[in-house]
Amino acid sequence: MRLLLLNPNTTEAVTERLTGAAQAAAAPGTELVPLTATRGVPYIATLAEAQIGGAIALEMLAEHHTDVDAAIIAAFGDPGLFGARELFDIPVVGMSEAAMLTACMLGRRFAIVTFAAALGGWYRDCVEMHGLRDRCCSVRMLDQSFTSIADVQDEKEELLVALANKAVAEDDAEVVILGGAPLAGLAGKIRDRVAVPLVDPIAAAVKQAEAIVTLAPRKAIAGTFRRPAAKPTRGLVDKLAIRIEHRDNPSVAG
Repeated sequence: MRLLLLNPNTTEAVTERLTGAAQAAAAPGTELVPLTATRGVPYIATLAEAQIGGAIALEMLAEHHTDVDAAIIAAFGDPGLFGARELFDIPVVGMSEAAMLTACMLGRRFAIVTFAAALGGWYRDCVEMHGLRDRCCSVRMLDQSFTSIADVQDEKEELLVALANKAVAEDDAEVVILGGAPLAGLAGKIRDRVAVPLVDPIAAAVKQAEAIVTLAPRKAIAGTFRRPAAKPTRGLVDKLAIRIEHRDNPSVAG
């Protein structure tokens, strides 16, 4: 199967980290197709940036959805996830949703640990969006500057380990999620230094995408994620306009 690894941030080095961690988790025969946004911000950290990134993610999916079996939105916070599930026929997996659902299978209460204080509000909103507030005991963030978004996991490794163990000791976390695309692959490096299971969001997303493709669910024709009825557009990128206007399949009534 082919999985689109869609990074709605503009940092190629982060996509490379994501791809390496995803490949380590992928089953034999799974081909990863990495894609980095060509416009936007280096990393999404605010609600406004998440709105921008979500729109860019939909544009990227419109260009590539027919070439893959499933897509992963590879930004913690899942920008554009629900809109993507509505518009496209392939399964679309959110990295943070996959991480949280996986954490719920490993323990009763999970904490999210991340590298920047600016991310806290958005991550809390993401937990709420997925209906998992009662399972999330904390979102803990480092409150320090860093040199490079691509290398933040190396620069802050010891501090992130300490923060994860603090979530266990003080928040009763039974699982810790390492939140943020730049932390991809870190869980495997530090798992023996944290007292509870760690979840790497991109690894969780790959395994869940593989499972959904294998299960081959039908596309919804009722409910929240049914494809909307055709509607005229103005000024959108061509492939996204085609999808919204149903010019790719005029017989679909929505």
